[in-house]
Amino acid sequence: MMIIPFGSPVPSIRLRAPSVSSTSATIFRSLLMACDSHLDKYLDKYPIPLSPPLPAISKDMELTRAMSASSKSSLFSLCRTHVLLEDEWLIALNKPQGVYCETILASVPTLLNDSLDESREIATQSKKMEFHLANRLDRDTSGVILITKSHKVAAKLVKAFTDHKIRKTYIAFCVGHAPKWKKITIKSGHGRSKFGAWRVYAATDVGRTLPGGSSVRDMETLFEVLSVNGQRCDQEPNELELDIVVKEKSVIECDGNKVEVLVRAFPQSGRTHQIRLHCQYLGIPIRGDVKYEGVYEWNGVVYDGHELHAESLSFEHPVTGSPIVIQAPLPLWATEAMASSSE
Repeated sequence: MMIIPFGSPVPSIRLRAPSVSSTSATIFRSLLMACDSHLDKYLDKYPIPLSPPLPAISKDMELTRAMSASSKSSLFSLCRTHVLLEDEWLIALNKPQGVYCETILASVPTLLNDSLDESREIATQSKKMEFHLANRLDRDTSGVILITKSHKVAAKLVKAFTDHKIRKTYIAFCVGHAPKWKKITIKSGHGRSKFGAWRVYAATDVGRTLPGGSSVRDMETLFEVLSVNGQRCDQEPNELELDIVVKEKSVIECDGNKVEVLVRAFPQSGRTHQIRLHCQYLGIPIRGDVKYEGVYEWNGVVYDGHELHAESLSFEHPVTGSPIVIQAPLPLWATEAMASSSE
């Protein structure tokens, strides 16, 4: 080892790059080309989602909300004020926000047995009933939930939902960019990869296979603007309705200012998170919906869940054939928004 006296100049050291043989370079180039080819085949094989991935903040907030809902659900019990309609074949209930559908279902037998106006015979019959959820709502979505009392009635209603013979309306409070439309119909694809999040896909991707084996399905929603910043939106006689067939990522022209938008949604299909996804794509995510870019804090208030309400269900009774319309009372946030727009 060479020792350099203190103060002496340090000799320069010349570093040489390791030599690469022509054979190694050829192999390296071949590997890169193979990777590019594999990536191209992957992109050609699978459709690309057009809505963004879940925001990083949503993971922790959703976990907190789930824990809160579990605690709330464990203490929840149905009462007669939740009942919207009941006969010998089905019962419709007004589900509160932050309570799981399974909790509602599990509470029905107790509700029927504890009713003050029912006889012992009816109470005995209720124990033999086979309760089934005819429709499901997300944890934080409130509104009409339908429960059947037998397998046969459940099968009929499930088929009616599948065949789109049940008309549904929802109310959503959104915060985003001011829409340039009064009514709009949006058609797109819907799906998720294995262990992935639900995303919007191009309408032309419907039927294509996703990683994990599932496929893209069709999704269609009609939206009507009820108010913007509390100002009611009245339909003009000659106002055109827009139709959007999703082909590419959403591009919303805006000035950076966000407004409050109250909408009524008419889903024509029944996909998971359908209204929430379409609101996100249209640039008006639902207030409190952190999973799909909705604000969780607005005007100094922090929201514990998204503001989406299943307003009504309309269908033919699965047994009698008579027309049924079930309307759920609006939650406070919706009644306040409606009241301000009517002033």
